[in-house]
Amino acid sequence: MQLGGDTYGAQGPVEAAALCKTVDAALPPACDTGRVGVAVSGGSDSLATLLLLAQSRQVAAVTVDHGLRPEAAQEASFVSALCARHAIPHEVLQWDGPAPTGNLMDQARRARLRLIAGWAKQNGIGHVALGHTLDDQAETFLMRLARRAGPEGLSGMRQRFEFDAVMFHRPVLAHARSDLRAYLAAQGQVWVDDPSNDNRAYDRVKARHAMQALGPMGLDAAAISHVIGHIKQSEAALNGILAQFVTDHVETPLGDVVIAQSGFSRLDHELRRRMMNAALCWVSGAEYVPRAAKVEGLLSVLTQPGVRTVHGCHIASNDTEIRITRELRPVAQMQTAYEPGAVWDRWQVDGPALPHATIRALGADGLLQCPEWRQAQIPRVSLLASPSVWCGAQLIFAPLAGVNTGWNTTLVQVSLLSSLFRR
Repeated sequence: MQLGGDTYGAQGPVEAAALCKTVDAALPPACDTGRVGVAVSGGSDSLATLLLLAQSRQVAAVTVDHGLRPEAAQEASFVSALCARHAIPHEVLQWDGPAPTGNLMDQARRARLRLIAGWAKQNGIGHVALGHTLDDQAETFLMRLARRAGPEGLSGMRQRFEFDAVMFHRPVLAHARSDLRAYLAAQGQVWVDDPSNDNRAYDRVKARHAMQALGPMGLDAAAISHVIGHIKQSEAALNGILAQFVTDHVETPLGDVVIAQSGFSRLDHELRRRMMNAALCWVSGAEYVPRAAKVEGLLSVLTQPGVRTVHGCHIASNDTEIRITRELRPVAQMQTAYEPGAVWDRWQVDGPALPHATIRALGADGLLQCPEWRQAQIPRVSLLASPSVWCGAQLIFAPLAGVNTGWNTTLVQVSLLSSLFRR
């Protein structure tokens, strides 16, 4: 574990007070009624976020140890000791899932969010602060630019977002890392320097070095943030048009998305692309949009009657509508042990206690046990991928197909309209 903290001058008390005020203002007043969670790795950004918020809010800290680096346990102990000195509750979460593969940093980030959201809900915490800074915003912009991202990606990291029913905030997103380190130095507080921050195998480290090279021409984090602000304004205008379109031409019956062809055909191509990306992600529950080439291919044929499968979705189009339904294949083998309130795919299932029961897709075998399914007036393909509760080979509950309707199922997602603007 490497400690940093001796290379930044101290801030004056007025600067520190102003920093505390702006960081506090980045969280909604509703947070005052309960503790705010803070994700703390031990680095300067997250430590400063914790200590700044602790001056005005009740806080609880959480550290995730992915077990990817041998120093991680020592860094978690460092955070625990600091929290003990400040009487801040702290918990270390261990990642015990399968080792991430492929895009390691991205998978680790998603695993971290899931763990933190679970911790927050267990502790009655509805808001969690992350320590992303102006520097992180600029680096993310450069990484997305290298990937040829469109306006959605180049509009930067969001100030706040919802993940698994918890609101995550970035209260220091408008502040430079150097300001936060100056604040820590004024407190005499050291921080952890993660050696992976110097590993040029990672895109973010490459972007950080690129920022240093671009600085002399005036392209620093503040300048990039200014550009991101312009892009956000353009995004807001497009989102307003799309929100009105959803209100006028889109329905979401029982987890499907139904789009009126008459309205869809009149949309600009860019808005059709955004609408389709949002619908596919909402129905599939996927965190990322499908590849651009697949969406373009889909858009090119949607005016013609037919059936296609993209991104875990079944898409059927005719002269009047486009219906996007969960595809059976991705969920056919997905099973969850049933207990009241258990979640399967996008659905929460509530009913009486039923030992040894499981939740799975209804499938063709389940549909055979639903003799009156046609009365529900729901397409067969929608029913096949819908949730059902089983005891062995016996079907107990299939809400969309009309079996045992005394139970309750609800979608656990935000609305389609909200999901349009989350990415």
